[in-house]
Amino acid sequence: MLDVCLLGTGGMMPLPKRWLTSLLTRYNGSCLLIDCGEGTQISMKENGWSFKPIDIICFTHFHADHISGLPGILLAMANADRTEPLTLIGPKGLHRVIGGLRVIAPELPFEIEMIEITEPEQIFELHGYRITAFRVQHNMICYGYNVEILRAGRFDAARAKAANIPLKFWNPLQKGETMEEDGTVYTPDMVLGPPRRGLKVTYCTDTRPVKQIAEHGEGSDLMILEGMYGEPEKEQKAREHKHMTMYEAAGLAAEADPGEMWLTHFSPSMVHPEWYIKEVQKVFPRTELGKDGKTAELKFDEE
Repeated sequence: MLDVCLLGTGGMMPLPKRWLTSLLTRYNGSCLLIDCGEGTQISMKENGWSFKPIDIICFTHFHADHISGLPGILLAMANADRTEPLTLIGPKGLHRVIGGLRVIAPELPFEIEMIEITEPEQIFELHGYRITAFRVQHNMICYGYNVEILRAGRFDAARAKAANIPLKFWNPLQKGETMEEDGTVYTPDMVLGPPRRGLKVTYCTDTRPVKQIAEHGEGSDLMILEGMYGEPEKEQKAREHKHMTMYEAAGLAAEADPGEMWLTHFSPSMVHPEWYIKEVQKVFPRTELGKDGKTAELKFDEE
């Protein structure tokens, strides 16, 4: 099971009842955070999530509303007695930006490992997550993310017995490890069936509606996309500032056909995003309006 919590849905600046856009996921006790603008740690507290299990923080880009909350998050993790290393992933320039923000959070009881994305598409496998970063179109370097939980095939005890594989190797082979004894090599494919369907979340804000968003969203259980504006007359403004309207996001979802799509990253000027949702659902019926604290439990098919 993959837990998903949309911590905030605001763009540009936080509002009294709308924190800045941030997403938190949890799988097998490990948490992953995408973006952390001002107010993220407050939203985490409001929703009962802990800072200590965060192992990975991914950044879409380096505008303040997506990263300015990082020093507070780091200090909150330190106060939670975290000692394990923390991995940060983001566009080129990550080391420079984090170095600047660390001026006000210089001493931490854990190491920070930074990975800069250098390609239009890049894949990372950490803490049980398969993370795919893909370049989108904003007015600075910006990436969307796929967060996947891959699932191996079902263990076949009959095949293991038939191959005379020692019982002590069954568990490691189920976990994908290759084992060897007395010159004989045992590999996971000897005991596992074909891969089963896993879980997938696609997250993307601050971009024009480019084709790679729909391509990466195919097969997603949940797409979370920017819906900066709901007012039809603001489409030109979205084009000028390299953002996306609710209807454009729904169009991408209609192409990708995910299980459902949540809208997020609302303009401060859009006080009532709920006014536009019915029209948006005409483009993609399984569209839901994101709201701070909105959660989902994504389950494997057999659960």
